[in-house]
Amino acid sequence: METTREDGLFISDDPALVDRDKVYRWISEESWWGAGRPRDRVERSVDGSHVYGVYADRETMVGVTRIITDHATFAYFCDVYVDDAYRGKGVGPWLTREIVADLKALGINRFLLATKDKHSTYEKAGFVPVARPQSWMEIDERPTKPGPAD
Repeated sequence: METTREDGLFISDDPALVDRDKVYRWISEESWWGAGRPRDRVERSVDGSHVYGVYADRETMVGVTRIITDHATFAYFCDVYVDDAYRGKGVGPWLTREIVADLKALGINRFLLATKDKHSTYEKAGFVPVARPQSWMEIDERPTKPGPAD
């Protein structure tokens, strides 16, 4: 999949374009949720996911989203990151909408994500709070997970 915006930014799911060094830095060094994640875990997570990147050109990655999916019924958005220089320019909502559209074409009709502070970004792409949060359960043993106030 590849789509281009009027300003020249484009989204691609071509694995050859993914800047793994940048993804590692964004997730392990710049995000709150992946702080300190070892390089090998970032690499395995990229290898085991459907990765969409946002690019200024073929060598400059400016955003990323990993999708965990069965490619048939369900997709989970994770490790969504937009470079500081591109925040506030609609990149996040655009990326999210385009990914949803791409995966809907496969017949996927359920999408899930977790966010601490970007609710309005995802609402612009059609996400709403989980209808029945009491139905969801988790095991969360991450060392840097959000606290009760998050």
